[in-house]
Amino acid sequence: MLDYMLGFFLSWFANPHLIGIGLALVFGAIWLAGYWPPLFKKPWLWAVLAISAILSLIAVSFIQIPLQALVGQALGQFWSQETLLRWILLAGIPQILLSGLVQEGSKLVPVVIWWLGENRTLAPKIGLAIGAVAGAGLGVFEAVWAHNSIFAAGWSWGMVEEGGYIVLAGFWERFFAVAFHIAASALAGYGLAKGLGWQFYLLAAFLHSLLNYGVVLLQAGIFTVVHIEIYAAVVAVLVTAVALWLRWRKGEETEAIEQ
Repeated sequence: MLDYMLGFFLSWFANPHLIGIGLALVFGAIWLAGYWPPLFKKPWLWAVLAISAILSLIAVSFIQIPLQALVGQALGQFWSQETLLRWILLAGIPQILLSGLVQEGSKLVPVVIWWLGENRTLAPKIGLAIGAVAGAGLGVFEAVWAHNSIFAAGWSWGMVEEGGYIVLAGFWERFFAVAFHIAASALAGYGLAKGLGWQFYLLAAFLHSLLNYGVVLLQAGIFTVVHIEIYAAVVAVLVTAVALWLRWRKGEETEAIEQ
């Protein structure tokens, strides 16, 4: 298990590809621009982005993966593989929930550190902006890893001409995954600043699990690859719409994020 965890961790730094890295950065810039975070007025936001990316990778590699393995082993003690596959819509829930809890928790760590440094007083829209930046950290880093893997597998534009636009599914998925990571963390940061930290953390974790549940639907044969890509896009856009509405709605804090 330790070898697998280390291998997964190191895989995020393997096979760097300039186009893959560039696309990930562009995806992040496109979605983060909507939140207009003060990255240059508050340079420490760049540290939030980097810390979120690294902490999240560590958490996924050394917390999420072993916990999911333990859950799988525990379920296997009570039910056969045939039974688990027959009831996969239920059996897959615990591991999916773990992914949301671990990843949203790790992304929130630098936001909490900032909040504590401000004596637990943040304007909600600033909390939202910090959360969005933290979400971009994991979202972009994860996209770099996914894109590098795609190009390392031999992806080329000629494959699109032969196989159609389904060959672009991996890039489509990352585009909206980046949007989701940013929006979910923005909601968590907003809730933290409002004094509802654990409630909004659980909300973000639930939404993350809802997004990942598409994989279970695919394994159950309910979704095709096309369905799961549409499902992920819809969830990401809806969560982003709520986060951006909170960011830009008029009120006494409209100007706070710029200060």
